[in-house]
Amino acid sequence: MRISNISQQVAKFDCRTIVGHRFYYYQIVATLLNKNMATLKLCIVPAKVLINGKHKVRISLAHNSNTRYIPTNCIIDTPSQFKEGQVINHPEAASMNMKLRNLLNHYQNVIDNIYDVDVYSCSELREIIIKKKDYTNAKFSSAMASYLSELAEEKRNKSEKLYRLACQSFIKSQGDLLLSMITPRNIKHFEMSLEDKRLSPTTIKIYLTLLKVIINYAKKHNMVRYEVEPFEFCRMPSANIRELDLSIDEVRAIRDMEIPKYNIGVVRDIFMLSYYLGGINLVDMLDIDFRKEWIEYYRRKTKNKKSGESKTAFSIQPEAREIINKYMQKNGKLVFGKYKTFGQCYSVVSRKMEELAKIAGIRKHVVYYSARKSFVQHGFELGISLEILEYCIGQSMKTNRPIFNYFRVMRKHADDAMRKIFDSLK
Repeated sequence: MRISNISQQVAKFDCRTIVGHRFYYYQIVATLLNKNMATLKLCIVPAKVLINGKHKVRISLAHNSNTRYIPTNCIIDTPSQFKEGQVINHPEAASMNMKLRNLLNHYQNVIDNIYDVDVYSCSELREIIIKKKDYTNAKFSSAMASYLSELAEEKRNKSEKLYRLACQSFIKSQGDLLLSMITPRNIKHFEMSLEDKRLSPTTIKIYLTLLKVIINYAKKHNMVRYEVEPFEFCRMPSANIRELDLSIDEVRAIRDMEIPKYNIGVVRDIFMLSYYLGGINLVDMLDIDFRKEWIEYYRRKTKNKKSGESKTAFSIQPEAREIINKYMQKNGKLVFGKYKTFGQCYSVVSRKMEELAKIAGIRKHVVYYSARKSFVQHGFELGISLEILEYCIGQSMKTNRPIFNYFRVMRKHADDAMRKIFDSLK
């Protein structure tokens, strides 16, 4: 409460009483201050009994002559198990009381840091303090759940499954630790547990990388701070290099192959269109409006995860337009016949790519990603700069390189590079 408001209310009292009894003046001021001061205490509310007859311990918030309640997850069997702000005669009384004290202290700290708290109503203050999260006690599973929910919103189902598998492996190995308790020792023990399972260096590197992403996500969202970073002394295992790129002759063989059946034709068109669009990911391909003569997009996989310029734009070359026109709908989106969704397209490509390679006379392992790898390899062999190739494939470009102080990659550079690569296939 502001001092001017207190003075106005004090003025209503008999001035002679105040002058003659200075002690009572201060008592009046204290009373008026306490009237608007937010106070917290633990309690149970008999009227809010649960269906099973048990009671939740609640936090009572008194403010501006009103009272609101904040429920906790501490449940007692009968009112007799709660006395003078303490849980008693309950098997988990000690842990409950510690949890309740920590919660009470947290809410009090939130209130203490609110400027001019008396301008808020009791209901408004309740909303403020329950929405102010205390990240110091956040567990690893909380960061995992938050990150996985973002992947689900972005419909990155495959990535979500992989992250979930890596995170669950860590929890199974080290337990669901508080984020603040994760140390380099935990990371090392987790790595050793993966080695004990005889996983390949590539798989171990993937698991550790995904775990590091979750830790960095928690740091970025102020869920935890570290004096010693958990990955401070971790040396990532060297991954096995997979030769997934195809030669120009092999890509040409896929382009010109005879199509024995419908699904192989669809897979061939999807693969070649990815190559002609700079190795574009399938999820991005299905999301683009192709009615214009050029495309501009952010690669969904890295859109919100990396700094730097990650947008790419280039003209649609005739080779790509020929395939696009076969499948483009009125809204500009692609529908590959009976394979109408991302899941259906991804499934048929995964199942039939090996058969496609065999029919084309290719004896090496071929996957959808081979289109992206091949595009970059062909460009590199033709002398195209890595910065331009990065731009073409929608890779987040590292703007901290000194060279970026002197030039920037633009659409015309991408068009020239693509034309040079596709001409080499003729």
